Amino acid sequence: MSAWAQPQQEPPNGVLLVAKPGLLDPNFRETVVLVSQTADGSTVGVILNRPTPNKHDKTGEPVSFGGPVMREVLVALFRAERAPEAAAFHVLKGIYLSMHPQNIEQLFRNGRDGSQGSYRLFMGFAGWAPGQLESELARDDWFVQPASAEILFRKDTSGIWDELVRKARGRVAMR
Repeated sequence: MSAWAQPQQEPPNGVLLVAKPGLLDPNFRETVVLVSQTADGSTVGVILNRPTPNKHDKTGEPVSFGGPVMREVLVALFRAERAPEAAAFHVLKGIYLSMHPQNIEQLFRNGRDGSQGSYRLFMGFAGWAPGQLESELARDDWFVQPASAEILFRKDTSGIWDELVRKARGRVAMR
C-alpha cells in the first residue's frame, strides 16, 4: 500500500500500456492500462477498457475493473486543478490517480461539477514489482503509447484497444 503514498509534487509520468495481440494473460489480454511509476520503481495503474455492469452505491457512476490487485478497493482517476491533499499519482497535467478515501470522498462531495468526465471509478488496480514490467517489455508483451485526457476519460472504451494497436503499428486508427 505504500506505493500509493507518493508525494504529490512528483511530475506527471503516466503512459499507456497496450497489450500486444499475443499477450494471453487473461487479466491483461486486449487491455489498455494507464500506468505510473513510483519512486521505488514499482508500477501501478488501472485497466481503462474493462467496463462492468456495476454502479457505485453512492453516486450511481459506472465502476470499471481496474486490475487484479486488491479488487475490493475503489480507485479514482480524476481531474483536479491542483494536487489533492491526500496521496495520489500525478499521471498527466491536472489528472491524478488515487485510492485514498479522502480524495475519493472529496470527488463525491464536489459531484461532477458540471464538467464532462471529471472522474472515473475502478475496482482494483494493476501492479508490477520493481523490474517485473521491464521483463514483460523485454518479452515484447506491450506497446507503450502516450496517455491523453481524451483517452483516459473516454466514455465508450469498446474499440480503444484495436485503435491503439493500429496506432502503435503505424496505421491510422479509424473510429
